[in-house]
Amino acid sequence: MEPQRTYDDDEVREIFAAAAQRKLAHPAATAAPGLTLAELQEIGREAGLDAVEVARAAAALETRALEGPARTSLGMPIEVVRVVPLPRAPRDSEWEQLVGELRATFRARGKVVSQGGLREWANGNLHACVEPSGDGYRLRLGTVKGDARTLNAVGAASFLAGAAGLGSALVGGAPQDVIVPSIIVAWGIGAFGANFLRLPRWADTRRKQMDFIAARITAIMDGEPRTAG
Repeated sequence: MEPQRTYDDDEVREIFAAAAQRKLAHPAATAAPGLTLAELQEIGREAGLDAVEVARAAAALETRALEGPARTSLGMPIEVVRVVPLPRAPRDSEWEQLVGELRATFRARGKVVSQGGLREWANGNLHACVEPSGDGYRLRLGTVKGDARTLNAVGAASFLAGAAGLGSALVGGAPQDVIVPSIIVAWGIGAFGANFLRLPRWADTRRKQMDFIAARITAIMDGEPRTAG
């Protein structure tokens, strides 16, 4: 007999949250290193959750979105990628539902393109593409912060140019000439600071939106209606 799949604490929380369609507290079992699906269903039953919903949530966990390799600029995130394995190609009605979810989630109408086995929704640098992958299909989500590298490059150039001018003024004994270079240095630091503050928030927001879309395509293809809220 094959060993039963067990779930760690984080996966247990995720499964119960998905099964209940909301964040909720549940009895935590930490005595064992992992819980089997049957054990999860028993705990869920005690918490008022349907065993079928627990099983469905556990199945969805196996096909959840995978974070793909993403580009950075000076250590700051400028790209977010999610890849969701799909058991088959979405039907026309399922694809239309997904497009509706994309438009609502990202608040953008976007452009829909279908060609052969490919279906794509794109809005600027943001895209969602259903494409063949190995023996099945996948939903690939991705976006790039288009102005991030430019702002970093301009900031770096400004900082270096200002620092050079500032050094020349100080070495040359002309303190009256440090004002303009100082302003340029400050502008360069400000450009870095702006990216340092905004890019992690932008990336976190996009990750959460893509994780939501990943959950929705799984639910759509399972024939689940969307719940209010």
